[in-house]
Amino acid sequence: MACLSPSQLQKFQEDGFLVLEGFLSADECEAMQRRIGEIVAEMDVPLHCRTEFSTQEEEQLRAQGSTDYFLSSGDKIRFFFEKGVFDKQGNFLVPPEKSINKIGHALHAHDPIFRGVTHSPKVQALARSLGLQMPVVVQSMYIFKQPHFGGEVTPHQDASFLYTEPLGRVLGLWIALEDAVLENGCLWFIPGSHRGGVSRRMVRAPAGSAPGTSFLGSEPTRDNSFFVPTPVLRGALVLIHGEVVHKSERNFSDRSRQAYTFHLMEAAGTVWSPDNWLQPTPELPFPPLYI
Repeated sequence: MACLSPSQLQKFQEDGFLVLEGFLSADECEAMQRRIGEIVAEMDVPLHCRTEFSTQEEEQLRAQGSTDYFLSSGDKIRFFFEKGVFDKQGNFLVPPEKSINKIGHALHAHDPIFRGVTHSPKVQALARSLGLQMPVVVQSMYIFKQPHFGGEVTPHQDASFLYTEPLGRVLGLWIALEDAVLENGCLWFIPGSHRGGVSRRMVRAPAGSAPGTSFLGSEPTRDNSFFVPTPVLRGALVLIHGEVVHKSERNFSDRSRQAYTFHLMEAAGTVWSPDNWLQPTPELPFPPLYI
């Protein structure tokens, strides 16, 4: 089982992130990659739904926050693409399988392979060792980080998009399905930055308003020297506190950096903000982790 030791728990509490090497086996990683290949091969995205993914604030609001395709993706499996992969008519300029930035946001709910990993005994044991009493799964994503042009993810806090009251109730689990190193865009963290609150929030506008989201507050400029690179091998799991500041650089290498990530929320005594872009639906409430 994947229970944390007292020293690991202390390090996570101090740094806001923790690496657990060897969490998944090579066979488990391969099964997820094989399944995502099948999902991509069956992909059929209408022209008007071909949304480029970005973490730059202005592009984020324009390309994602104003589109129903993104805002209604919390209970679906949908495809989001790298910048510059479409012509003006929305046709692919590169092979479709090389154009995808991520697939989200409910693989855990709709696909048996990803559901099995998300609710695995290892994940449940890990959550229990963190003291989670009533964790629920709020979203999941498969991230590609394509060779040569996989986009950067600018510094951010997950709680900016998944806000709760009180804070400190959201946890990211990021699983490397390929080696994630400096050359292909590994994660970088500011240790201890989870203790400073949330700098900005993405909030959803009332139904029918445009744009569909906006930001409250702003992301401060942070000195790059504060960030620590966190390269990991295939199969590693990185625990990410909801308020820790992290980023990843663009992938300029010839190696992809695929990962599966999902977020848990401790539901006991927690209010999920009604302003979050992602909202549970009657058809798909946030499922309990412990099954």
